[in-house]
Amino acid sequence: MGRIRRTVTAVLVGTALLTGCGSTAGAPSHDWRLPSADTGKWKGELTRRWDELKTWRPEDWDRWAREHVFRNPVVRGLWEPEKMTTAEPQQPGPPITGPATAEDPAAQSPSDPEPAAVEAVAVDRPYTRYPASGKVFSTAPGGGTGQCSATVVADPARPGRSNLVWTAGHCVHEGAGGGWFRNLIFVPAYNSSGLAGTKKKPTMAEVAPLGQWWADQVISSPQWIAEGGHSGNAANQYDFAVLRVHNPDGDGRSLEEAVGTAVPVWFDAPRALLTDVAAWGYPSAKPYDGRELNRCDGGRPARLSFDPTRPAMLSIGCTMTAGSSGGGWFATMPDGRTALVSNTSIGNLSHTALNGPYLESVARQALEYVSRKG
Repeated sequence: MGRIRRTVTAVLVGTALLTGCGSTAGAPSHDWRLPSADTGKWKGELTRRWDELKTWRPEDWDRWAREHVFRNPVVRGLWEPEKMTTAEPQQPGPPITGPATAEDPAAQSPSDPEPAAVEAVAVDRPYTRYPASGKVFSTAPGGGTGQCSATVVADPARPGRSNLVWTAGHCVHEGAGGGWFRNLIFVPAYNSSGLAGTKKKPTMAEVAPLGQWWADQVISSPQWIAEGGHSGNAANQYDFAVLRVHNPDGDGRSLEEAVGTAVPVWFDAPRALLTDVAAWGYPSAKPYDGRELNRCDGGRPARLSFDPTRPAMLSIGCTMTAGSSGGGWFATMPDGRTALVSNTSIGNLSHTALNGPYLESVARQALEYVSRKG
């Protein structure tokens, strides 16, 4: 294979939210703290230990979660229709690495030529016909707001009663040196009516027809939290997150019961069977405005890799822009069911292709961890 130049940039990352880590007194070998300012030695050790994640036990994930505590108290009335409409896809601090090209050592790994552009198409309303898709909103210090896309996914421990949502890691956490975003909510079938941002002031029911679901717990990959940044790098190969949510104004039903569906996650999907992958999301950067659900039928994904020791990302042609991050990528399993196989992570600078992580053992463990804690 010839040398391939792939230049990518983050599609959407939230605003920085810095938090401190908990005490590490007596911490055992799986001590995945955020690095100090002197990261060289720490990152070298960390890189050698990533393979241990594949053998993590539940107690290892418990230890990791204690080191990276997520708190998200409900603030009633915070996310009014206008505030959701005007939320911007916000960028973090300076990139950890520059754009990846074949001249970079990290890019000397199995990557395919960039796929041909596929024009995104608007999904027909009402979106309540596709209630698994929705938007994640968040806030940060200084009053900044952010938005991403997300998907209701099945809970292996609670068939028919899932409260789990899948999105990108950079939609919930800044990455290296940062912390969790605040006021995280999920809005299924956002703007199903099409009235958000119109001259008629929409009601909450018209913009959030299936309610606002506040995150109780969030887990992202240790790789994203330790290494993630603005420009694409190896952390994006694990750029995913799982949220457990509830509706404080609901009737006690689970998210799945309220929306009527939850999509299974197909981990370790054989790449040869991924022939009909479609990405869904709410792009918000021009020429889009974040008010419409769009999709790209990308077909068979190509591969994009920054680090050959990690699973290569899936790459499809798609013109969606910032705001589509975290949106689900779907494919048909051998049994005929539609399943989530990835989420939008990064796109190229020309907005003709999107890339998402390949979901294998670490992603499976993250979902199982949140499921156990529900």
